[in-house]
Amino acid sequence: MPQTETPGTEVTPRPRLRWWTELPLILLVYGCYTAGRLLARGDVPSAVGHGLAILRFEKALHLDAEHPLNRLFTREPWLGVPADFWYASLHYLVTPALLIWLFRAHAEHYRRARTWLMTSTLIGLIGFTLLPTCPPRLLSAGHGFVDTMAHYSSYGWWGSEASAPRGMGGMTNQYAAMPSLHVGWALWCGVMLWRHGRSPLAKAVAVGYPLGTALVVMGTANHYLLDAVAGVAVMGVGYLLATPVTRTVERLRARLFPRRTPVTDGTGSPIVSAGCQTSAGERIPRQRQSPLDAGAEPDTSPSAAGEGAATPAG
Repeated sequence: MPQTETPGTEVTPRPRLRWWTELPLILLVYGCYTAGRLLARGDVPSAVGHGLAILRFEKALHLDAEHPLNRLFTREPWLGVPADFWYASLHYLVTPALLIWLFRAHAEHYRRARTWLMTSTLIGLIGFTLLPTCPPRLLSAGHGFVDTMAHYSSYGWWGSEASAPRGMGGMTNQYAAMPSLHVGWALWCGVMLWRHGRSPLAKAVAVGYPLGTALVVMGTANHYLLDAVAGVAVMGVGYLLATPVTRTVERLRARLFPRRTPVTDGTGSPIVSAGCQTSAGERIPRQRQSPLDAGAEPDTSPSAAGEGAATPAG
């Protein structure tokens, strides 16, 4: 039975991932994140007020885990120094490494994972803007916190101003504590490793890295417990928005950069008839002949013979 292509049923393939388009996109989002942190430097009294409000709320709920962890990290250098290195560097190393791994080894999952990470990061930037928060380490000494980054600054490249290299503390926003994207990004890394890692070591790191990061950000007095909880919540919202954002971006891309795609048959082979009727398996109309057509003699039926054909005598 002849088959025809139904207009509008052709599926437009996704554009192939290219590193030279992905890298500028990631750098653009990270640049917006960094610039937004610098621009969202709320006034110090408001930031301190938000920090104290979080601390009071945690104490009311008996959730004050920062003090015992901070005292432990301050008292034990074998814990405090590695924790400072963890806080200052791992999120810059592990997150990009996992993005590259997904891009190379799990390309079919990369696009959504990347969109999830970027969407969550931009949501976190909104949090920094609307709720500048003073971290525990910048509260007055009477609140009992020790800035371990400053305490162990002789061991690393950082100074007394957050985890920035010495002399560059003025280029960071030290009041961008709510939410903790250190914890959020670590959670993303853990989910990616758990889903796509195959070895027991990958599974162990998938669990240990987010939990370790949560302990580190509190023990170094860089975040409150609720900052870490907010980081997890931001990643949850970003996860829910990842699919709608991906679809919206693909529609915009298709509208701005339309792609002409060849019509294909059920096997994926191109059909050159461009709408002409073809039999199943044909690429050119009337390509196939039926067995009767192939073996038949020239048509000698009376209708084909015309008026000159002989007729039996009556």
